[in-house]
Amino acid sequence: MIAYDGGMARHQRGYIYEASGAFHVRYYVTEIVEGERVKKQRSHRLCDKNRNTGHGSPSAMAVRSLCEDFMRTINERERNPQAVAQDLLMVDFWEKTYLPYCEKEWKGTGMRASTLSGYKQLWKHHLKNHFGSHTLQAYTADHARRFLSSLKTKHSKNTLKHIRALASAMFSEAIERGLRNDNPWKVKLPKDCKETEATQHYTMEEAENLISALVDHVDAQLVIALSCFLGLGPAEIAGLQWADVDKDWIHIRRNKPVHAHGKVGPPKTAERMAPLPIIDHVRVPLELWRAKCEDPNGENWLIADLPNMLNRVILPHVKGERMCVPCGTVPKPSNVQWKGLYAGRRGAVTAVIEATNGNYAVAQAMARHKSMTTTLNVYKKQITPEAFKAGMKMFQKSLSKGDWE
Repeated sequence: MIAYDGGMARHQRGYIYEASGAFHVRYYVTEIVEGERVKKQRSHRLCDKNRNTGHGSPSAMAVRSLCEDFMRTINERERNPQAVAQDLLMVDFWEKTYLPYCEKEWKGTGMRASTLSGYKQLWKHHLKNHFGSHTLQAYTADHARRFLSSLKTKHSKNTLKHIRALASAMFSEAIERGLRNDNPWKVKLPKDCKETEATQHYTMEEAENLISALVDHVDAQLVIALSCFLGLGPAEIAGLQWADVDKDWIHIRRNKPVHAHGKVGPPKTAERMAPLPIIDHVRVPLELWRAKCEDPNGENWLIADLPNMLNRVILPHVKGERMCVPCGTVPKPSNVQWKGLYAGRRGAVTAVIEATNGNYAVAQAMARHKSMTTTLNVYKKQITPEAFKAGMKMFQKSLSKGDWE
């Protein structure tokens, strides 16, 4: 650690080097350590090594341009050492202020484990390296725009939206704490950013085929039925206990995250706690599984370990690529593309709308969304050709009743 006397900082050009298939710049920055200004060496990732984009060597003009833009920010900050004591590195704000706020203070309880996990991934893979040695006060909207522009061909529009949302939330909290007066992340996404691929869903025929492929595993059949016919999410399925099931209804009372380190908690929203009526396609595997369980009562889970079932039973039967552990054999493939359990939820919403001749209210109630906009824009997928044809026949019938001479 080198002591810094607070005098005029010399202009730095930075040292560009290659590591792990990317170019980085090494530089010095002034920080406050135990009340004293000290110079510390830092590095910042500039770009991937890619000759097709002009980033083929450390001396390439495109690489040097990225370095100069970044070092311009560092040099501006270093020329005003008095501001260092009053400013805060973005990485420090995340680690010491914003992340603890998300974990414990948000709405008095802290954010959901799944939300925190998503935030940490965004920070680790995108924002941490970008913020580098940017400070809370010196960061500008131009920095945000340039960063988003650099990602527009690498990541989808949705990913950029998530990055912008987290960064904006960080600055909003900084404003609340009196650390800044404006939010530089109130910027638009690039107009030519990469479009997000459409999410997938199961048709009812695919759902039936999945259940048929799991004929020897009624508990796994129940999982697919809850997803594809009632629209439950994976964490809702994992969180079901036998006490939540009565004669005609399944009551959604908790989420049990399927990812590692997740904690059991309430559903995502108050609306998601609404009960769902049990239809025959769910009742049959439900009662068959109840008959097989040793003690289907009280607080016992319907499905004790959903991630284990997915990996050891469901995926082997769907894909036919590896051994099903309970069977001890490699099953025949189901000829259905595995799209994940959430694809069942989206398929259920779409199928309900088709089956009820466009009764969106039923679909919203099943999905338990607060807003119908979410139901239609996110979960409803394109109707089947059969449903489209039936709708056009209804339209034709309505036309034949009128006088069109």
